[in-house]
Amino acid sequence: MPVLHNRVSQEELKRRLMEETEPRTTISFYQYFLIEDPQAFRDQLYVRLNALKVFGRIYVAKEGINAQISVPSGNLEAFRSYLYSIEPLSGLRLNIAVDDDGKSFWVLKIKVRDKIVADGIEDPTFDMQNKGRYVDAATFNSLTDDPSTIVVDMRNHYEYEVGHFDRAIEVPSDTFREQLPMAAEMLEADKDKNIIMYCTGGIRCEKASAYLLHKGFKKVFHLEGGIIQYANKAREQGLPNKFRGKNFVFDNRLGERISDEIIARCHQCGEPADDHTNCVNEGCHLLFIQCKACSEKYEGCCSAACQEVIHLPLEQQQALRKGITKDQNIFNKSRRHRSGATGSVAAGDNTTL
Repeated sequence: MPVLHNRVSQEELKRRLMEETEPRTTISFYQYFLIEDPQAFRDQLYVRLNALKVFGRIYVAKEGINAQISVPSGNLEAFRSYLYSIEPLSGLRLNIAVDDDGKSFWVLKIKVRDKIVADGIEDPTFDMQNKGRYVDAATFNSLTDDPSTIVVDMRNHYEYEVGHFDRAIEVPSDTFREQLPMAAEMLEADKDKNIIMYCTGGIRCEKASAYLLHKGFKKVFHLEGGIIQYANKAREQGLPNKFRGKNFVFDNRLGERISDEIIARCHQCGEPADDHTNCVNEGCHLLFIQCKACSEKYEGCCSAACQEVIHLPLEQQQALRKGITKDQNIFNKSRRHRSGATGSVAAGDNTTL
């Protein structure tokens, strides 16, 4: 039986990626559909994609699939052919990265989850098939030209902070499961207005649109393919770009430039900056925004305290890390401090699009 998971160290895998000479294409896709046996589907998927040298992070659940991957450009058509041979995925839209260096992933990880997007919805009458209407880039621009249209960002604060659409409302929560009821409550007075929801690649806003319809909203839309598809289509079709700043992405790049504007600020000095990084202190790995000057000053650390730690002997650093639980560690709206948190979104398992 073939090996169905990676057995090589992360350091070696990263080294091999950097030595690759063939270009890679970064792609994201998702689909809500019934998978009767997620584990069997996962195993078959791993064998076929591993043979095509696909890297990335894929979640499989009974409700469907959510994937962010990179494919050697020479294998792109073979990958597409295999994916489309799976009936519910035939002809599926593939979101091609906007600003891609081909170094987004260095290993293939496919995991079985309860849901491809953790939503906290337990109501058995909720139906993902009853979802909002797709809008493409041109229609999105047209609808949002009307000042009465409500534009809702269904991403997390650290994503919204570095880039978002004009007039977009932020739903200030740390998790998607918290955002859903919060969004419904925030929009209660606007039930009769056009409401357009968006996210990175479409998976969150599609479920959010279905949730609002479930809650009695009527005119709900969601941006097809999310920010990634919008940016590509706006460029291809010569449309005005209504997205300001950078699109946060859940891979090694941590962001792709959509417009030249920098709308965020360095979390250390307050100067304009929108480059996310993870604190280099292995016991911290905080995800935060850091300008180049502060990166040099603090040696890639989020604080002077972490900078002191990285200069300690390795044994002392390991002792300090003992007992720390790796979890989502983000400098965000609801936790405006850096103490006591651990973990890295870039390397973690919190990916949603």
